[in-house]
Amino acid sequence: MFHNMPEPIERRMHALETIDARDRVDGTSRLQRMRQVPPETGKLIAVLAASVPEGNYIEIGTSAGYSTLWLSLACQQLGRTITTYEILQEKARLAAETFRVAGVENIVELVMGDARSFLPQIKNISFCFLDAEKEIYGACYEAVIPNMVSGGLLVADNAINFREALQPMISRSLSDERVDALVVPIGTGVLVCRKI
Repeated sequence: MFHNMPEPIERRMHALETIDARDRVDGTSRLQRMRQVPPETGKLIAVLAASVPEGNYIEIGTSAGYSTLWLSLACQQLGRTITTYEILQEKARLAAETFRVAGVENIVELVMGDARSFLPQIKNISFCFLDAEKEIYGACYEAVIPNMVSGGLLVADNAINFREALQPMISRSLSDERVDALVVPIGTGVLVCRKI
């Protein structure tokens, strides 16, 4: 995946990394910033996504599509697709542009709207990346886990830097007998839950 990354994907990733770095220091408001994962988290989620059984791939919180590009590498390798949900119109517009210029429109389906409205209908989830507003993590977790295949993974970002806000969901997952879960100290911290 990483050794033969298509040039359009690599170019778009670098462009988004530049914008994200600038946004973090130039006073861009929190909601307007990219707030994307660091490259090491992108690589981790790609490796994890390439390691799950067959099923549906979803992402909750697209932003400009940076993490989706990492996930698209796994999907390309396996011949799968991913559906990503973004609630903010401007971010969805940027993501659509990302997927177009990176050449992954045949792999990525972008849905504009609140993922929580769609989650109850999505069955056989094999991979879910959750990186949205922190107050919805708990509801997303409870909607995804029952619809996840055995061996499927739910990966949630910001498990360390937003630990206090996410503690109820983290505690729930660590004691949830439906999953094996741990917090991985990479990037801003990711919670990895494997459906038993």
